[in-house]
Amino acid sequence: MATQWRDAAPIESAWRPLKGMTASERAEEQDIAAGGREKRLQLAASGRSVLASIYLRLPPKSRRVYAYLRWPEGRKTRERYVCQVSHETREENLAEAWRRALGTGLDSLRQPKMVAQSWASSPAVRSVMRANRSRDTRPELALRSAVHALGLRYRVDRQPLTGLRRKADLVFAGPRVAVFVDGCFWHGCPEHYRPSTRNSEFWSSKVEGNRQRDAETDRRLTTAGWRVIRVWEHENTQLAAQRVAQAVLAIRSPDIATTAPETTPRHR
Repeated sequence: MATQWRDAAPIESAWRPLKGMTASERAEEQDIAAGGREKRLQLAASGRSVLASIYLRLPPKSRRVYAYLRWPEGRKTRERYVCQVSHETREENLAEAWRRALGTGLDSLRQPKMVAQSWASSPAVRSVMRANRSRDTRPELALRSAVHALGLRYRVDRQPLTGLRRKADLVFAGPRVAVFVDGCFWHGCPEHYRPSTRNSEFWSSKVEGNRQRDAETDRRLTTAGWRVIRVWEHENTQLAAQRVAQAVLAIRSPDIATTAPETTPRHR
């Protein structure tokens, strides 16, 4: 099973070619990964057969290697996204990308677009997954508005701790308070989370991974002197905002009692 990078970027040998490789050596590398030179021959938009290759790229600030199919078309080089790969070596990643590219039934580069393999059990589920935002969700916007109305200012979608590649939804740098707004499904809410009946093993593993990641994030931030507040998306926005304000003001002015009412911390 491929290893997933979590806290650090992939090592260069997982995606970058060896320095000094000749054109013939790179061609041989592609032939081996594809399973033969004939597998690399594809029909381009011009109607001519061209020799395609897999190109591996590590985008800035990413912990995933992206694979693209590349081919010459006239004087230009075209490319099409294939998938993400996460093996430890470039050879394994090239082979995985070729399997995925050929496994989609690709027989012509004139096709509108390759569809990468999806874990979604239906088109409707896939649409929901694609629409899920990593930031600026409705619960986040509501909490930010409520906290702002209480007179507090904060940073949005920032890393609280240097070296910890995880972002909090609201960050109060001075008092060192990090606020996370967690979705009930993705983070395994004890009240509303229900295991999926389709692809249950995959989704249960993913949610449990998110839970463990949240716990590790809380531990590392707390160890570094941060106060962590987690808010479920189903919580009352005003009460959650008061809980945030109470924590921030208590740290800024520990000798002054805040007027915000006590609220029960959420249970993990």
